[in-house]
Amino acid sequence: MTREVIVKHLTAARWTVSATRHVDYEIVESPHLLDPANPSLGAMPPGSEASGGTRLVVIDEGVEGAFGDRIRSYFASRHDRMDYLVLPGGDEHKTLDQVVEVVSRLNSIGTDRSGTPPIAIGGGVVQDITGMAAGLYRRGIPYVRVPTTLLGQIDGSVSAKNGVNFEGFRNRLGTFAPPPRTLIDRTLIATLPKRQISSGMGEMLKMALIKDARLFELLERYGPQLLAENLQDDGPATREGRVGEEGMHRAIAGMAEELQKNLWETDLKRIVDYGHTFSPAVEMRALPGLLHGEAVALGCVYGAVLAARRGMLRYDRLERIIATTRGMGLRPSHPLFEDADLLNQALADTIHHRDNHQHITLLRDIGVPTFVEDLTPREITEAAGVMADIGKGLSPLPGRGADFPWKG
Repeated sequence: MTREVIVKHLTAARWTVSATRHVDYEIVESPHLLDPANPSLGAMPPGSEASGGTRLVVIDEGVEGAFGDRIRSYFASRHDRMDYLVLPGGDEHKTLDQVVEVVSRLNSIGTDRSGTPPIAIGGGVVQDITGMAAGLYRRGIPYVRVPTTLLGQIDGSVSAKNGVNFEGFRNRLGTFAPPPRTLIDRTLIATLPKRQISSGMGEMLKMALIKDARLFELLERYGPQLLAENLQDDGPATREGRVGEEGMHRAIAGMAEELQKNLWETDLKRIVDYGHTFSPAVEMRALPGLLHGEAVALGCVYGAVLAARRGMLRYDRLERIIATTRGMGLRPSHPLFEDADLLNQALADTIHHRDNHQHITLLRDIGVPTFVEDLTPREITEAAGVMADIGKGLSPLPGRGADFPWKG
């Protein structure tokens, strides 16, 4: 009798899970949010049903001083059960410790999985901290954003991202956690300091340069008026309509269009990163001397200088960009954008963030972007020298010297 030996080749087991998550979130313009007659602020966001528990309201310190009593009166008039946490604004406070503080408060009041979504009322720092806390708590709960800065209303309102600074790097830790609803109320920015308005207009400039020549024309022609009015459209309507409203709507719509097709950033070639290649390092080095939108505007000008020196962008376009930047109350140059060593370090870090690619957005014209992958240290250094000339009021055009209309 023979014994048959059967040998089977066993391979490691493998299971593959494929899933698609459909995400819908809305940005809703709702004027006079703090009026008790307006139900928007207290309403539950899409997909959530009130559980009767306590909801947390995270408030920016500056907003607490300006609107704290009205916020509390609003919810008191509705007999809503609310708890309040006031946090400082400013990028120097955009830390993991602040996220933990929000999570701790969510825990202490017994926040439900979906029935008691927190509300973040404030600038971008409070929005990021609350959004990151909501993304981590119970592995993710819904929340509502109420941005109270121009920057938050036109840029952060659309983003799915939240982040905090870590070990000297901007937004090094973060999550993708868009809230089901963001509420926009332009009246909340009516009393903001002009510098905050200018900072927000820096992000409007970015959107104009990468995809919306009409928005650039609005900023170029009406920038000083928009700044003077805090985008409230206090003056008479122009032939084109209400300029502040159109400008904000175009900026929000443009950002939404770009993010929707690449929400999770699976494609790292993003035109919305224009102005953000070198500015994060500059912004962190300058803290608290530069606001985010100020740094972005500087990055936009620097990018235009790089493009002009390559022969991609006409110099008259560069001059218009610089003049428009100034018209919005923003500086077109800064000593840190004249520091070639810092800018080269900034690019090196950005390349890590983009998986060893430059993916640098430059301009062929206003509203017409392209990508380059071959920017050199020499180009960065020479462009830094041009930024130094611009800072002195000199022309960026080679050989033109002091013959420049905004010298001084």
